[in-house]
Amino acid sequence: MERISHRDRDENIYEALCNEPGRPKTYHIVTMGCQMNVRDSETMAGTLEKAGMVYEGERNKADLILYNTCAVRENAENKALGNVIWLKELKAVRPELFIAVTGCMMQEEGMAERVLKSYPFIDLAFGTHNQQELPGLLLRAIRGRRRVVEVWNEPDGIHEDMPVKRNSTFQHFVTVMYGCNNFCSYCVVPYVRGRERSRSQEDVLDEMKRLVDSGAKEITLLGQNVNSYGGGGDAFANLLRKADGLGVERIRFMTSHPKDMSDELIACFGELTHLCPQLHLPVQAGCDRVLSEMNRRYTKEKYMGLVEKLRTVCPDIGLTTDIIVGFPSETYEEFRETVELMKAVRYDAAFTFVYSPRPGTRAAGMPDPVSAQEKSRWIQELIAVQQEITQDICRQRIGEVDQVLVEGESARGSGYMGGKTPRGHMVNFPGNGDMIGRIVKVRIVDTGKNTLRGEYVGPADRAERNI
Repeated sequence: MERISHRDRDENIYEALCNEPGRPKTYHIVTMGCQMNVRDSETMAGTLEKAGMVYEGERNKADLILYNTCAVRENAENKALGNVIWLKELKAVRPELFIAVTGCMMQEEGMAERVLKSYPFIDLAFGTHNQQELPGLLLRAIRGRRRVVEVWNEPDGIHEDMPVKRNSTFQHFVTVMYGCNNFCSYCVVPYVRGRERSRSQEDVLDEMKRLVDSGAKEITLLGQNVNSYGGGGDAFANLLRKADGLGVERIRFMTSHPKDMSDELIACFGELTHLCPQLHLPVQAGCDRVLSEMNRRYTKEKYMGLVEKLRTVCPDIGLTTDIIVGFPSETYEEFRETVELMKAVRYDAAFTFVYSPRPGTRAAGMPDPVSAQEKSRWIQELIAVQQEITQDICRQRIGEVDQVLVEGESARGSGYMGGKTPRGHMVNFPGNGDMIGRIVKVRIVDTGKNTLRGEYVGPADRAERNI
């Protein structure tokens, strides 16, 4: 895939936007969905700020409101459309308000036409493949005093050197690859994000090095199928090994596909100093027939073998997963195989979803005789099992002193801080804002529903840190 440097593009467009009469002066971005969307929103925020706009924290007061949408499940799409419809009332009060919509939902077949027909109050709509065109699209809409709806079917390359406004000074996302070639039968991602394309190792490491030099404590490498970076094999493991030498204190990555979990990548968890002992490894189902219908390309035995290898090289690794309940034709007995797999693996956490048909995917046309009420009962059964496992794992941490990267004020309220251990457990403990962005030692004294509670022990000297 061609590398396209933003520095080679016409920089005059930003100057033109800055000087355009009637342009929005403030912006607010609403991000839905995965970490990839969060990272995309950072780039679009950087683009808007380079065009002279400033961030407005209160959505209703912004001159430009941009929704970065998700389409992975029907609920996500309905939520996005519901939020956008709400803006119709706001625009009636503030006709000068500029409304823009982008993201995976806009890449769905027929969505552009739907926006044109049913949402006339939207000023600008564009897809994931042409987000780098935001300044030009925005200028066209403002100058022409007309709606602009433009969605590309395919990306034109990998765009490097785009402006960016990071959400944090010490925790960062770095995208290493885009798209997916797997075509799981339930998943819309290959259709809305396109085929796999990887950034060069040089570009990824250069971005990471700049972040480390600016004070990054933790970097999470992202991809829809991150361990197929560079075409799969050992390429991603090689990238991790070089990243480990940059000096960043914590490295994480997501999301991984079990079929691409190589022995070389597994070995990294036992060998690399800065790679956190945490892995999100979606299983989706615990029944081989259902896995085959899902086109996951591994068996339960293969998946459990990966778990065994990971815990051999890194006994304290924390595993999390995604599980779909009620896939078309799944029986209760097959669902119970998923429950038994969950008990065998003992995940730190599981993100569970009732199957949601996505137009254009193979599973959307499959017979689906199980009622929504029955599927709801199944998922509640699954959640109860996972909650018990999660609480048991949390209780086992009581008495330990762990390293916590303090992320901000805890949801418990004033006087409490929250942050994560290397394994990814959230810890809440008494503290103050001076701790934010630092790695500190915390003794675990109790558990919440799915979090840990601790007491501050002291700063963690870099020499003693084990990420």
